[in-house]
Amino acid sequence: MGFSVSGSAALIFVAAFIGFGMFYSAAANSTEMVNDAREDRSDRQLERTNTEIEITTVNYNATSNYLNVTVDNTGATELAVSDVDVLVDNSYQTGYRTAVEGDTGTDLWLPRETLAINTTVDTTPSAVKIVTGPGVAATEVV
Repeated sequence: MGFSVSGSAALIFVAAFIGFGMFYSAAANSTEMVNDAREDRSDRQLERTNTEIEITTVNYNATSNYLNVTVDNTGATELAVSDVDVLVDNSYQTGYRTAVEGDTGTDLWLPRETLAINTTVDTTPSAVKIVTGPGVAATEVV
C-alpha cells in the first residue's frame, strides 16, 4: 500500500514535469515570436523615418507621350529601384524605364543619388506620385 501511494505520487510528478516542459516551450516560442515581430516593426519604422525622397523635375513631352521624372534620395536609407512604384494621375504605371545616376542596370539607389524614370502616358498628366519600398512617397503636380 505504501508503494502504490509513492508510485502514484511519482507518476503525477513526472506527468506534471512533462506538462510544464511542454507549456514552457510553447510559451517561450510564442514570446520569442512576439519579440521578433516587435523588433521587425521597429526596424521598418526606423527605415521609414530615415527614408526621404524629393521629386526634382517632371517633364512631359506631348509629341512622344513620354513623362520624365527625376527623384533625389535625400534620406539616409539605401533603396531598391525595383521596389519603387510610379503613379500618374492615380494610375499605377508598369514597364517604365529607370536609371540611377545614368546606370540602367543597377537596382541600388543610394542616398544623395538621383533616379531618372521614363514612362509612356496616353494623356497629359496632372500629377505624379513616387512611392518607395518603405512606403515613403513624394507627389508633384505636372
